[in-house]
Amino acid sequence: MQIVAIIHKSSATYGVSFPDLPGCIAAGSCEQDALTNAAAAVAVHIEHMSEHGNALPMPRSLDQLRADPEFTDDFHGHVAVALVPYAPPGKTVRINITIDEHLLAAIDRAARETGSTRSGLLAEAARRKITGQ
Repeated sequence: MQIVAIIHKSSATYGVSFPDLPGCIAAGSCEQDALTNAAAAVAVHIEHMSEHGNALPMPRSLDQLRADPEFTDDFHGHVAVALVPYAPPGKTVRINITIDEHLLAAIDRAARETGSTRSGLLAEAARRKITGQ
């Protein structure tokens, strides 16, 4: 699934906003950095909404957004429009894996140091590997 991102340019940076995710923004020194940061911002925003029991929006298409008079100003003066990956969290599933005991100890230490859990740390590492961030 993907969500529409509107890219704006200021004097020094590119900013990204999401009409279907109010309050979710990203920025970067170039368009590519802004889009990379946008994907991370969407993931964090959705995770935060989900953790707090907020309903996740159903992303609209670019045509649907352009037809909505509420968003006319959002599209004025934009540099570009892009689609950013949108992955609502799924149901948590218990798994069984085999891993080297020393690596597991290092994972547990890293989780404690970051205030995370083993599962959370492994999931975040996998997410970053998969998305290239």
